[in-house]
Amino acid sequence: MKRRGMAAFGKPLMALAAGCCIALALFAGTTAFRQTRAAAPEPPPPARQHVADGRIFYRAGDLPAIVLPDGRRESVRSVLSTRKQMRYGDFVWNDANVPQGPVWILVDLRTQILTAFRAGHEIGSAVILYGGQNKPSPVGSFRITQKAEDYVSRTYNAPMPYMLRLTDDGVAIHASTVRRGAATHGCIGVPDEFARRLFTETRTGDHVAIVGA
Repeated sequence: MKRRGMAAFGKPLMALAAGCCIALALFAGTTAFRQTRAAAPEPPPPARQHVADGRIFYRAGDLPAIVLPDGRRESVRSVLSTRKQMRYGDFVWNDANVPQGPVWILVDLRTQILTAFRAGHEIGSAVILYGGQNKPSPVGSFRITQKAEDYVSRTYNAPMPYMLRLTDDGVAIHASTVRRGAATHGCIGVPDEFARRLFTETRTGDHVAIVGA
């Protein structure tokens, strides 16, 4: 069975949260972008500055960078230092004392983790559902084009609460029952409460990167 089917076909998930799990996919855009950036050298991990208020901060002159599919680079100023293991249905959220600023979202299909950033600081991460082999989730760079708190799919006659539309053919981030053995028709499903917080935090036009198919 290929790795992309892990969420849909019920293999156990034991991804570490925040300071551990996102390091696997984020810092300097290494593993998640190897298909398109094979020639890029892999830099050493960035030096930590300090841990405070439940997050790890990095020195201003030594910020890790995430290289996105469209070539943009996003610097990371801090990540959540939660150490618990994340399973289906789990999420973490902490935006206390994080300044206002641009919001963007990274979806890593390999690690089954969605991470939200504001002003360069991680504010939340959640275990996701994504498309199965017959209806895979797209990869690339997207913008949120529509928001709807109570939305019902016309194609599948299915509720999609806190919907953040990404594509014209209906792929979106929305609330789902994130459980073992489930999959979507290409959308990114997140736990209800996380979806509500993400819906409140985002605006149309915000960037979403989906990587790691």
